[in-house]
Amino acid sequence: QVQLVESGGGLVQPGGSLRLSCAASGDIFSIYVMGWYRQAPGKQRELVALITNGGGTNYAESVKGRFTISRDNAKRQVYLQMNSLKPEDTAVYYCNGEKIWGQGSLVTVSS
Repeated sequence: QVQLVESGGGLVQPGGSLRLSCAASGDIFSIYVMGWYRQAPGKQRELVALITNGGGTNYAESVKGRFTISRDNAKRQVYLQMNSLKPEDTAVYYCNGEKIWGQGSLVTVSS
């Protein structure tokens, strides 16, 4: 079974940028939809962005215009470029494909 490992999280000031990466241990070409989710302290996990094999994307309203999801099936990678970060973006970010979840990467937006 494919495993997913996130990286790229960390501490950033408001207005800053981060790029999350999700590395798959196997082929993700057959996984039609890959996505990023996040879970803030005390809150439920929520969808951030989805991307299909054809490049179609869908974003949560709260991140539209600031975040960009992309995938490179050949490199077995999914990315989340996050710009204009806000304190309310602070959360653990998870990569997902079908029923497979990564372990999460913490993003903290604070001055």
